[in-house]
Amino acid sequence: MAAFIAENFRFLSLFFKSKDVMIFNGLVALGTVGSQELFSVVAFHCPCSPARNYIYGLAAIGVPALALFVIGVIWNTHTWNLVAECHKRGTKNFSAAANFLIFGSVMGRAAVAPVTWSVISLLRGEAYVCALSEFIEPTSLDKFPPGYGAETMARFPCKDVPQNLTRFQDEVIRRLKYESQLFGWVLIGAVAVLVFITKCLKHCCSPLSYRQEDYWNLYRSSEAKLFQRTAEIHSKVVAANNVKNFFGFVCLDKEEKELVQEFAVETLQPRPQWDAITGVYIYREKNGFPLYSRLHKWAKGVTGNSLGPDSQEMAFLAT
Repeated sequence: MAAFIAENFRFLSLFFKSKDVMIFNGLVALGTVGSQELFSVVAFHCPCSPARNYIYGLAAIGVPALALFVIGVIWNTHTWNLVAECHKRGTKNFSAAANFLIFGSVMGRAAVAPVTWSVISLLRGEAYVCALSEFIEPTSLDKFPPGYGAETMARFPCKDVPQNLTRFQDEVIRRLKYESQLFGWVLIGAVAVLVFITKCLKHCCSPLSYRQEDYWNLYRSSEAKLFQRTAEIHSKVVAANNVKNFFGFVCLDKEEKELVQEFAVETLQPRPQWDAITGVYIYREKNGFPLYSRLHKWAKGVTGNSLGPDSQEMAFLAT
């Protein structure tokens, strides 16, 4: 039984490591759903006034979606690699296909949260009902009393509807929620088809086999984790040495003392080395052997983008 449980835990660990992008996107979507529910309960209050309804309803859907999109762009590491690339080397080193791939990767990842927000808003229907209630044509409602216009229709999402019109309130809200949810389901279907087509094109156009691409993703994940862990220890040791030089001693706990004694840091990396490993990386090969990252390329002593007649650069970016 213990072996069975251990095997399942090992499987889940491997699954999460290999599907980190999918898991991240799923967590972003779930977080967006939760925040949307909280927003609807706490912050959404339809003004029930002509012209204001439309602006407020669209703002309730569009403004949070825009904010989530900007946050998604900021959190994406490709964004800052692209900024560094433009600053240090310029995108002239990349083809049009490579530039499109980089921007598409950033935009696609950033679109997860705003699309989720928009879908949930449309499926709930509250913002849509608020925005479009004033545009309902009174004559389209059976036996609706004459003499009422947009000002009255704008009050239908609220409870202060004239007494003789309350029996039409449910019908108006039901009609608008039907439209809203229909748009929401259409959006879900369109996004699902787009994601499927994108994944198919990605694998069809990839210069790598499925196993090599999976290895590349594992390598990049391992390199990032090891680099981060090593950078933390390296910076701590350097900081400890500098503090010791200033004060004559440094106050360290037992674990930190062991780190300082075990990892003796003599020099710091010069700026050209940091520049060489920073920026956007497009898949490259040299003499048939892959270079999986800028750090890998630097470690092999390859400089620049001219890798020789037997080398090639392919417009393929790991997700």
